[in-house]
Amino acid sequence: MVDRLASLMTHFPVGAQVFNTGPLCGLNTLESDGAHGQLHLVRSGAVEVRYERKSIQIERPSLLLFPRPLTHRFVTDPQRGADMVCANLSFEGGAGNPIASALPDVVCLPLDSIAGAEPVLSLLFEEAFAQRCGRVPLIERLLEVVMIQLLRQVMESGEVQSGMLSGLAHPRLRHALVAMHERPAQDWTLHDLAQVAGMSRSMFATTFHSVIGITPGQYLQSWRVRLAQKALRRGRPLKVIASEVGYGSEAALSRAFKAQSGQSPRQWRAVFLAAEA
Repeated sequence: MVDRLASLMTHFPVGAQVFNTGPLCGLNTLESDGAHGQLHLVRSGAVEVRYERKSIQIERPSLLLFPRPLTHRFVTDPQRGADMVCANLSFEGGAGNPIASALPDVVCLPLDSIAGAEPVLSLLFEEAFAQRCGRVPLIERLLEVVMIQLLRQVMESGEVQSGMLSGLAHPRLRHALVAMHERPAQDWTLHDLAQVAGMSRSMFATTFHSVIGITPGQYLQSWRVRLAQKALRRGRPLKVIASEVGYGSEAALSRAFKAQSGQSPRQWRAVFLAAEA
């Protein structure tokens, strides 16, 4: 069976930075910083979560994920509070990260519904509510493991009904998506991708668009441009990037890049560098 998450997590990993391990009491507002998502684990206590004009009532140990920056507020008992582990999430590529952009605005799941997570969560909570050397980096690594387990759960449970994660859950489309992720520089044709998926061309094209929402060619272009953006952030030469992501020249990459992002690669990199300064 193909590993649906390996190439995604290799190219676009997620990092966690813990900022709370302990009780939150009363009213706590977490303002969006415009850059990070957030992951919260509720070990015990009742929590009302408010965001935008919506609310979620959490009455049992649960995971709460905001994959993209979003202001939210916790309301807990002023005295008893709720025991929580909270972390900022850094998705490689920011708003362009394919994992973050494929997830719903909010994911809330009971901890006991996440397959295989119990041993990881047990160790995570043990470290979070103790005072041991090295506890913070250990907690952060464990949170990254929990994120992988969550993505598995989301795909396998059908939580996401369309888009890339839904495609990766599809028994045939997943093969074509993994092939594009792993070999973006290959000169993929519709026929090639259909063969990888074990489908006819017409059935593959129709199913791909129905499940993922765009054509295979549009998806391949978006994946290649995301990889190009990652390379640009690291200062790689445009000529080298073009061949690595499947374009025969800088001009061909620039055309695809502008069609996808609305900017040329050089314009995009200038904006990125200005934001970093």
